[in-house]
This record gives sequence, structure tokens and C-alpha cells, in this order.
Amino acid sequence: MAPKAAALVLVLLAISGSRADVNPDEVAGVIWKYFTELGSNAKDTVDQLQQTEISKQLNTLLKSNLQSVSAYAEDLQERLVPFATELQARLAQDSQRLKEQIQRELRELQAKLAPYADEVHQQIGTNIRQLQAKMSPYAEELRTQVDRSAGELQRALEPYAAELQERLQDSAESIQASLSPYADRLQQQIDGGVESLKERLSPMADELKAQVEQSVAELRRGLSPYAQEVQDGLNRQLESLTLQMERAAEELRTRLAASSEELRAQLSPLAQELREAASGDAESLRQRLAPLAQQLDQRVGQTLEAFRQQAAPFGETFGKQLVQRLEEMRGKLDSGAAGVEDHLELLEKEVREKVAAFLST
Repeated sequence: MAPKAAALVLVLLAISGSRADVNPDEVAGVIWKYFTELGSNAKDTVDQLQQTEISKQLNTLLKSNLQSVSAYAEDLQERLVPFATELQARLAQDSQRLKEQIQRELRELQAKLAPYADEVHQQIGTNIRQLQAKMSPYAEELRTQVDRSAGELQRALEPYAAELQERLQDSAESIQASLSPYADRLQQQIDGGVESLKERLSPMADELKAQVEQSVAELRRGLSPYAQEVQDGLNRQLESLTLQMERAAEELRTRLAASSEELRAQLSPLAQELREAASGDAESLRQRLAPLAQQLDQRVGQTLEAFRQQAAPFGETFGKQLVQRLEEMRGKLDSGAAGVEDHLELLEKEVREKVAAFLST
């Protein structure tokens, strides 16, 4: 990555920290993205970042984003660039060290578990079945909530189509005068329905995350008797598994929120079309409104049905992801071979912990 590109990433970090209440996880996410994008050219880029011109540019940009906040933010921007560059240099070494450690631990773990291969397989298989049994009701509940919320929003919007048809019987001037407030009410109904939908769906991700933690804890108890001499290796694998599952839960939360906002974006143009119709001449107003009045119900129904089709299966997909992670772990315990994702996940965790510690000072 070119120095200016890296500088832009760090500026994003500065912007994310430009509030008095800095979110460590948000800052860590940007830093991790910065590190991973540096790739194999990390050392060269860090050297370039430390050149006078780039350092001055970064400091100027950071100060411009943080100067209006508190002394805490000013201190943050002064320490941010040195911290990021130092952390990158350390991670270049830590990454290789961590990779070798994980590979060594997995080989030792595989060797110690070999005499109990059948029991280990059975234990993980039992955990998979238990997880599937736990996830199934949640997946069904998520589907039910999506259907219920979409149905309620559709019923709430139905009167607007009938009202618009009735308004076409009024005089053109009366229609034009009342159309803008009508469009505002329609938009408010859409916004309220989407927010209500998000409030219903968001807790589902928290509940699923709690089930994930419980499932990993049960797997830990089930495998511990077979790995008493290699607990560190087993703990690290279970920690990696937990990180993968928690990330899947966060992805579910993000997908649900994104689908809800996409629904809002698809419904909102209906209100905007009404506003635009009101801004035209009164004589052709009925001609412009008639097709919209006829199609309003149909367009709302099609949009909400598309949302149902998209969001309802998220729970089932999430459950399959978790089962896949458990299957992958079983394969690693069989082969003793670590993948790239193992050390990257734990390295990311290390980055987040260091960033949180840095911000806490």
C-alpha cells in the first residue's frame, strides 16, 4: 500500500476517534484493517510512514479532525501514529511467533488425543447435535419475527393506498395542498415500522451469542479429560472457535440491520414520488397520481416479500456456519494442521486487546 493510502486509513481512524467517547473496538477494527492491508510490504510502508513529509501530513490531518474535542482526544492524536507504527513493527514478529506456536500446539494436541480419537469424535459430534437442536428454535423464532414485523408494517401501510385513491376525487388544488403532509406521514410510518423491526430483530443476535458461549463451554468440559497434559493447546483452539462463532453472531446482527435499512431505502421512494408529484402543475396531478395510487399496495407488498425472502433464512444460515466451524475444528484435531485463519484470528484479538489497553491510558 502506498504511503498516502496508508495515511488515509489512519485518517479514518482519527475520524472514528474524533468523539469524546472513543469506542476501542471501532478503533481496533480500523487499525486491524490497516495492518492487514499492509500485507507483505508492512515494513517498507512503516518506514515510509515515518518519513518526515508523511508524518507531518498525518499529524496535520489528525489535528484537523481532533482539535475541537477534549485534551484527551488531543493526546490521542499525538500518540496515535507512533503507537500504530510501533505496533505494526511488533506484530510483524508476533505474527510468525504465534503461527509457529499454534502449529506446535496443534501437533502436540493431535498426538495426545490420538488414543482417544473415537471419544473425541463422539464428543464433538454430540456437541454439534446439541448446537443444532439449540439453534433450530432460534432460527424459527427469527423467521417468525421477520414475517410478523413485515406483516405488521404492510398492514400499517395499507390505509395509505386507500386514502390516496380517495384523494383523487377531490379538487386538484385540494389534492396538491394535502399531498406533501400525506407523504410526510407515509415516510414517518415507514421509518417507525423499520425501527420497530430492528428493535425486534437485534436481541436475537445477543441470544444466539449467549448460546454460542454455552456450547463452547460444554465442549470444553467434554474434551478436557482427554487433553489434561495439553490444556493450553486445547484452550487456544477453543478460543479460536469462540472468536469465529462470535464473529458469525456479529455478522448476523450486521446483516439484519443492513436488510432493515435496505427495506427503508426501498420503501422511502414512495413518499418521495408523492412529494415530486405535488410540486408539478395542478392540472396533470391526477394523471401523475393515478398509477401510483393503483400500484402503492402492490409495490409495498413486493418490497416486503423480498425482505422476507432475504432475511428469514438468516437464522438457518447462522446455524450452518457454527456447525461448519465445529467440523473444521474436528478436522484440525485429527490432522494436527493449523490454517492461516487460526493465527490471524488470535493476532486480531491481540491487536484489539492492545488498542483497548492503549486507549484506557
